[in-house]
Amino acid sequence: MSLAASPIRFPDLASRTVMTRRAWWLVALNFLIPGSAQVLAGDRKLGRFGLGATLALWLLAVSALVMWIFWPAVLYTVFSTTITLWIVAAVLAFYAVLWVVLTLDTLRLVRLVKTAPSARAGVALLTVVVMAVVSGTAAYGAYVATTASGFLSSVFIAGPSEPPIDGKYNFLLLGGDAGPDRDGLRPDSITVVSVDAETGQAVTIGLPRNMADVPFDEGSPLQELYPEGYGSIDGCEVDVCMLNSIYTEVELVSPEMYPAAVSEGSEPGIEAMRDAAEAITGLPIQYYVLIDMQGFLELIDALGGVTVTVPEDVPIHADETFTTVAEWIPAGEQHLDGYHALWYARSRYGTSDYDRMERQRQIQQAVLAQFNPANVLSKFQEIAAAGSQVVKTDIPQGSLGYFVDLASKTKALPITDIELTPVNDIDPEEPDYEYIRQLVSSAVFPPEEE
Repeated sequence: MSLAASPIRFPDLASRTVMTRRAWWLVALNFLIPGSAQVLAGDRKLGRFGLGATLALWLLAVSALVMWIFWPAVLYTVFSTTITLWIVAAVLAFYAVLWVVLTLDTLRLVRLVKTAPSARAGVALLTVVVMAVVSGTAAYGAYVATTASGFLSSVFIAGPSEPPIDGKYNFLLLGGDAGPDRDGLRPDSITVVSVDAETGQAVTIGLPRNMADVPFDEGSPLQELYPEGYGSIDGCEVDVCMLNSIYTEVELVSPEMYPAAVSEGSEPGIEAMRDAAEAITGLPIQYYVLIDMQGFLELIDALGGVTVTVPEDVPIHADETFTTVAEWIPAGEQHLDGYHALWYARSRYGTSDYDRMERQRQIQQAVLAQFNPANVLSKFQEIAAAGSQVVKTDIPQGSLGYFVDLASKTKALPITDIELTPVNDIDPEEPDYEYIRQLVSSAVFPPEEE
């Protein structure tokens, strides 16, 4: 059929059947290939522009897909930088506006008054739905990109990346818990995570908060102050000389020990905890992540709660002295909101520190399980708002893509957990640090790697 005889461009205006069929075709073409309706039935200049933009978007999408299949770390790196995310937001905003223009122009080309009366409402409704779906998706994508850019800038620092040491990246994870019963913040959850830089194989080392006589390596400013271990000779500057008190003492009493901490995206107390964790485990630690446990409940609420298996009834306290029980979290599978999840992690009544460590690990794993693409995208605004208040880290933004790819490998492998507790013949109040370092080394560097 010649173009001159095409019922799309030159329809029989008197035939409602032809005009109705044509209307459905134009709406479908506008949805499947934006710009094609204008090329076939309207302003060809606008149509060619729309088609070119559509083909360019398809090319970008295919390129991203190929990159995700073969070079995922590169893709993650590209899309985890502030500049790239702002470019993505601008591009998506452009397409949102373009698709509105093309859809409204398609509705003009349809000539509803010439279609069958019974079809007019359906054609108009489909056109509006198509515009809302296509343009709305692009607009929401632009919003997510700008929000993500702000989130990444607020959480991750701008700085050089650290190389792996002996093929490993080692992270210090601190769960900070401030309260009216204590001066400042004390990390109640302390974990070192060692990840193989190639395979993603991970080992987690749980450090009890009540470890005593914590050593410090040569070169640490705390080693000069406590050469025989933290508080082992004449006590310390805070009320209890335990591992988690190191943060409080340095942060509140002697922050001048670590003058460069803040400029490097850290805090004096965090750097003191890093020195302590390195001496305890024998592992150099490149990065830290501090999670505010009180703010953690906001993140859990943003995720829609977490599901955990409660081994036995756990109390929720009526006050910050942890002595009066207000209610109980019953044993069994429970879906917990942020308030109940936080109490499940920090409850003390009738339980030991080691029980709390296990519950905290349960909550951390449950939160990670909730971070699936559908959940994150549907609640991105709430998650980003909560996350920027909850997490502090010195991981550079430029390394984020690499670590996201490495984390995907870690997730597919079994994780080795080591608790520095009596279950491994370690008494935190009288620890054998030489034995601890041997235990850690054998787990992080198993014989087949040596």
